[in-house]
Amino acid sequence: MVQSSVLGFPRIGGNRELKKVTEAYWSGKVSEDELLRVGKEIREHNWRLQQDAGVDIIPSNDFSYYDQVLDLSLLFNVIPDQYAQHDLSEIDTLFAMGRGLQRGESEGVAAVDVTALEMVKWFDSNYHYVRPTFSNSTEFRLNGQKPVDEYLEAKELGIETRPVLLGPVSFLHLGKAERESADLDLISLLPNLLQVYVELLQKLAEAGVESVQLDEPVLVLDLPENVQDAYKTAYEAFSNEEGLPKIILTTYFGTVTPNLRAIENLPVDGFHFDFVRNPEQFEEVVDLLNENQTLSVGIVDGRNIWKNDFAKSSEFVRKAIDQLGEDRVIVSTSSSLLHTPVDLENERKLDDEVKDWFSFAAQKLNEVVIIAKNVSGEDVSEELESNAASIAARAASSITHDPSVQERIGQLNQATSTRSSPFEDRLAKQQESLNLPLLPTTTIGSFPQTKDIRVNRNKFNKGEISAEEYENFINSEIEKVIRFQEEVGLDVLVHGEPERNDMVQYFAEKINGYVFTTNAWVQSYGSRYVRPPIIVGDLSRPEAMSVKETVYAQSITTKPVKGILTGPVTCLRWSFPRNDIDQKIQALQLALAIRDEVTDLEAAGIKVIQVDEPALREGLPLRDGQERADYFNWAAEAFRVATSGVSDQTQIHSHFCYSDFDPNHVRALDADVVSIEFSKKDDPNYIAQFQSYPNHIGLGLFDIHSPRVPPKEEFIEKIGTILGSYPPEKFWINPDCGLKTRGWDETSASLHNMVEAAKHFREHYSQDQE
Repeated sequence: MVQSSVLGFPRIGGNRELKKVTEAYWSGKVSEDELLRVGKEIREHNWRLQQDAGVDIIPSNDFSYYDQVLDLSLLFNVIPDQYAQHDLSEIDTLFAMGRGLQRGESEGVAAVDVTALEMVKWFDSNYHYVRPTFSNSTEFRLNGQKPVDEYLEAKELGIETRPVLLGPVSFLHLGKAERESADLDLISLLPNLLQVYVELLQKLAEAGVESVQLDEPVLVLDLPENVQDAYKTAYEAFSNEEGLPKIILTTYFGTVTPNLRAIENLPVDGFHFDFVRNPEQFEEVVDLLNENQTLSVGIVDGRNIWKNDFAKSSEFVRKAIDQLGEDRVIVSTSSSLLHTPVDLENERKLDDEVKDWFSFAAQKLNEVVIIAKNVSGEDVSEELESNAASIAARAASSITHDPSVQERIGQLNQATSTRSSPFEDRLAKQQESLNLPLLPTTTIGSFPQTKDIRVNRNKFNKGEISAEEYENFINSEIEKVIRFQEEVGLDVLVHGEPERNDMVQYFAEKINGYVFTTNAWVQSYGSRYVRPPIIVGDLSRPEAMSVKETVYAQSITTKPVKGILTGPVTCLRWSFPRNDIDQKIQALQLALAIRDEVTDLEAAGIKVIQVDEPALREGLPLRDGQERADYFNWAAEAFRVATSGVSDQTQIHSHFCYSDFDPNHVRALDADVVSIEFSKKDDPNYIAQFQSYPNHIGLGLFDIHSPRVPPKEEFIEKIGTILGSYPPEKFWINPDCGLKTRGWDETSASLHNMVEAAKHFREHYSQDQE
């Protein structure tokens, strides 16, 4: 009998219960007990949902109040000194590490002022993890026993689960060394780390755990030899301990074939591989198994929302059964379902035709169960017939095809993706037109989305106020933001985006080929959830999307106002893309839509246009090679198609955040100015690698995901460090990202301090010239 399994389930709650209670806790509106109670309710709901669906192997310890990697840092005492020195509760330490903490002394409670740890993309997904930070003084030990507690919690409900943990090699490889321990080889910490893993696995065994899922996703990366060698060290250490639970070594998001030697002959009880992302690895990984190891077949997509094709998936699983037998094969999701919305049944406004093509996390539970039953010989003919009808209907639907868009794609050529002059010539014309000072100051785009803005948007969407009333309200908000920026002294202004719900969804709602959900939220990081639009057909822009608001903002100030758009690759990556055509084609379709908007903004008198690509690196294939080179070529081409239709005088900006960017890849975009997240970077080499970058750059100076307000002196120190190796005439002053999620008080204080720091250096360089 073939079993079914799930690698992880969304932890946000069907109605974003976790977000609501977490943010209420941060604002002091609910107690820690209430926070923990809601978390427990979500876990119970998730376990019962999977049990009721008939899933055989249900995960536990896939729940987190912030991030599963950060949980492990806390559990294993990987807590840098700046957090450990404060007398914080366990949950407050977690949040301080994840988002920073700034509070004054009051009623005997000591003051705390700490920044957050670095946050980066989780492989090529839109999820972000908090990077473990190690030092020469790191002392591994168990702080509590969260995985044990949650296993026992499920057991008390009568539900047997398989605890999930990030494996030891991945935990180290995904981390970084503190600056003071820059020469630390993280893998050298493995022997000490293994001791706490063994201690934890022993506690799990004592609690009754039969098997654990150890996630080793770095196996799909290009690994140095010492990291590959570490697998034998780690997993032989586990096998040498008696009485530990069975270990299922789990990978996802790509192929393990270049790292086969790392896992060959490992003494584990089974492997999981992602055959959605890379079915081609099948023969090699099956040959790797010994006669006692099981194979978990990741065949239900944990990263997208399209309904599984039962016929194709069953055929694939049967190949495994033919070689291994039913008892050694498990049907599973390709990865954790963390990356998918919770439940399609919560979508009551979707067109029935399109809705029939989708499958969210709750529906994917049924998919793994049905496939397992089908390949085991059970009668699921009704489900198979219904599924086949859905797959065929989507393929034949007129919704997916637009001949005019396909014709326009066919007309693209090199001229379409090339500015008319090189950067040096453009820069001279832009400086004459814009007349900006040394070290120009700006923001990335959005300003705080207040309750008043959300209330009026909701009223407009419900028809409770007219379009004219809503436009007047939006204009009043734009004017507030413009006047504020003028008062602060910023040089290049933005309109603040009060009309926008999300940087992708706002534009997607104005582009043909998208559909939208009302409750399909997915966690991006912490309490930040996104609701990705879904690409169902060919993409085009029927009319202007942002011109009206941007032109209004420019009409009420003499300073330049940036038009703010979302780039084609980010629109693609932060949507659920089609799986029936190449992603390059989808990106180029989006590029043409955005190109039309860029040229309309220029024609309306907007001299600075920012096309954001924070997800540029997110789509990067995980291994070096031709596939990665091809990706960067078409991703850069898509950006240039979107931005190359303007004159030399129009200054093109772009923005990137929360990934490590190669200057050569940024250079290929040929943007006049780029801004890059920098506030959480503590590697001086990160600045140095951009020294040869020819165009202008702004390295973000404060973390917009934290409520903390950096003082002026901190800005001066950061800017001074950058200007120690970067020419001031090429440098811009800006935050890490948009200010949408921040409050006005902290926004005002941070920007005032940032601008004052810029003035400090202008005076410094002015005196030098005298």
